[in-house]
Amino acid sequence: MTGTTAARAASLTKIYGEGEAQVVALDQVDIAIEQGRFTAIMGPSGSGKSTLMHCLAGLDSVSGGQVWIGETDLTTLKDKALTALRRDKVGFVFQSFNLIPTLTAQENITLPMDIAGSKPDQQWVNLIIDTVGLRSRLDHKPSELSGGQQQRVACARALASRPEIIFADEPTGNLDSRSGAEVLGFLRRSVDEFGQTIVMVTHDPNAASYAQRVVFLADGRIVDEMADPTAERVLDRMKRFDIEGSPATEPA
Repeated sequence: MTGTTAARAASLTKIYGEGEAQVVALDQVDIAIEQGRFTAIMGPSGSGKSTLMHCLAGLDSVSGGQVWIGETDLTTLKDKALTALRRDKVGFVFQSFNLIPTLTAQENITLPMDIAGSKPDQQWVNLIIDTVGLRSRLDHKPSELSGGQQQRVACARALASRPEIIFADEPTGNLDSRSGAEVLGFLRRSVDEFGQTIVMVTHDPNAASYAQRVVFLADGRIVDEMADPTAERVLDRMKRFDIEGSPATEPA
């Protein structure tokens, strides 16, 4: 489904520290994440891209402005309600996999639902397991899996509860190029085939090329975006940060 907003922010501001030590990580950011699409967030180190993702996901508080997931304003929620929203509506994929080492792949995939006391939709979970190619590895613990397999378990876990939106923070950062391509291909398939909404922070132009839209940040502000990216176009755009400080607008 497209055309509906899965998450958005208005005048989002995040400030760390006070006085001379104050850092404005996000400066009046407005952004809308369309449902059923794959959005990548890019920018130089310190641009605010991870901070933006953490604020959109409700993992970090905001200093000013508002953030919504669906129709819910995160800035109005108490801690307990925010925790419940993240559990029920948001999926996460991190660079470090964040798997429980004592659990099998199968147990890691269903862990969030087990914690919530909800019963998995086994037909859906089976579809995810087969799509990600883990059927033969379900009884293995993380230490018995390759990095790519561990990250695919993390992706399957994020999808298993059918969240409204998935946030992926450098999901291929610890993977070789082949494993990274497998994970990115699966994330894109989850959008194309299952209608999932994904927001991915990455520094890798090749990873960004799997997205349908790339948003570029610099100095805590959105300075540009690109539809239907290729690795070459993204790399060219990123080079302009070094030359100009922020990219020029690309001709249509």
